[in-house]
Amino acid sequence: MKIVVVSGIWPPDVGGPASHAPALAEALLEAGHTVEVVTTADRTPARRPYPLRWVARGRPAPLRHLAVVREVRSAARCADRVYATTMVRRAALGAALARRPLVVKLVADEAYERERRAGRFAGTLEQFQTERGGLRVRLLRATRTAALRRASRVLVPSAYLRAIALGWGLDPARTTVVANPAPEVPVHPTRDEARAALGIEGFALGVAGRLTEQKALEDTLAALVRVPRVALLVLGDGPERAALERRAAQLDLSDRVRFLGAGTRDDVMVLFRAVDAALLTSAWENLPHTLLEALAAGTPVIATAVGGIPEVVRDGENGLLVPPRDVAATASAIDRLVRDDVLRASLAASAAPSVEELAEPRILRRIVQAIVGDREP
Repeated sequence: MKIVVVSGIWPPDVGGPASHAPALAEALLEAGHTVEVVTTADRTPARRPYPLRWVARGRPAPLRHLAVVREVRSAARCADRVYATTMVRRAALGAALARRPLVVKLVADEAYERERRAGRFAGTLEQFQTERGGLRVRLLRATRTAALRRASRVLVPSAYLRAIALGWGLDPARTTVVANPAPEVPVHPTRDEARAALGIEGFALGVAGRLTEQKALEDTLAALVRVPRVALLVLGDGPERAALERRAAQLDLSDRVRFLGAGTRDDVMVLFRAVDAALLTSAWENLPHTLLEALAAGTPVIATAVGGIPEVVRDGENGLLVPPRDVAATASAIDRLVRDDVLRASLAASAAPSVEELAEPRILRRIVQAIVGDREP
């Protein structure tokens, strides 16, 4: 079969879809299928062993969206399936115009995230589901749900998000939980080699991913103020980076916080192998890839108990859970790991085994089966 993979971000972008989409494309190729990708980018993406269509992000939004629909339709005309991990509305419209089946990986409530980014809604994802909203919100919800209802299969990474999506009227028989994959971890570099490469001495925390409001990294910085002699390495880029760098300077943390910029997935794994714990202070989440990457690397996590995170992080077993937007609780959890060597060693020992069932090859095979077989993965 020929599969069109649609993803709004792509390497060198940092973020879950930018890791997932190329890995899935490779899995499809290994299974004997043909792949073509449609994405957006700031500049021409690196060549891959399959065609890659891209739309410049610098275009005005309406023209960019129409261009994505046009590229999906054009690619889908010669394909058997369309698989969308983001840009779901545009993928659904392009697939419909080409009269091709659609499979969706649902990673968020796009209507909610748009309202949050625009500052028009400040509540939780759960609260948003019962908020009537104005005409704009109702239109966003209607088009979101119409696109998803067109899909022959909707894959969601957590039971949490599936429950929310079913509240939109999706067919339970076509809405399936398939967790995000935990990546394979290379043997090298070793922990000592990784620490030396990153210049780490003493206790260090790691953060990786797209730097957005959702990740609430201002809470991370505020917590760090309360725990002296702890370093923080931030790998990633995004709209909040400049503000976070300024905030770190204001809090007199410049000597303890390093912003490493964007990096590859290999860079993420090196970071997590080097640090003592990964930190995720998100205000809202589904099931972030960075969480699974850290655990796969054998690194315990301190994470907010939001979305699907508690489905993977078990408090006191492979990490520590804290309430969202609770700086004091986050600082206390960091201090606990700094002081308790036995706990830290126990969490680290349990980290990788806790995600063995989510090994990337196994999860990707399930997704490939869902796409090409259109049956329960």
